[in-house]
Amino acid sequence: MAEPHELSIRPATQADLPAIVEMLADDPLGATRETPDDLAPYVAALKRLTDDPNQHIVVAVRGERVVGTLQLTFVPGLSRTGATRAIVEGVRVHADERGSGLGTRFIEWAIDRSRQENCLLVQLTSDVTRTDAHRFYERLGFTASHVGFKFPL
Repeated sequence: MAEPHELSIRPATQADLPAIVEMLADDPLGATRETPDDLAPYVAALKRLTDDPNQHIVVAVRGERVVGTLQLTFVPGLSRTGATRAIVEGVRVHADERGSGLGTRFIEWAIDRSRQENCLLVQLTSDVTRTDAHRFYERLGFTASHVGFKFPL
């Protein structure tokens, strides 16, 4: 058993879904789009993700408790001389862990893993209302270089 203060990052499992969905729903944006009382769509989504070798859903665990999650996707492409890029999505840190350095460790893990996959670029998007997150990513060396667009289906 891990020490209570030790932190590990590992692939997410179905048993982690309640904690993951709780973190996804634990903010003003997530509260309007997540359904923690119905895990069935998340179970199906996790299966699709774990079946795809370019998708990595991971959790941070302290002791036995899931305290963070993120999704890392590798996207091969033609631009940038056939570069593979990494996309970081769904970064969440449990409220009790904010300010502990977990977010930094998570992003550093994603960058290191992206280097291992020979990616030339790590990118992410962040909702325009998440100004604290924007400062966090900028402190880690990310640049707000593009404007993103969405089209709801």
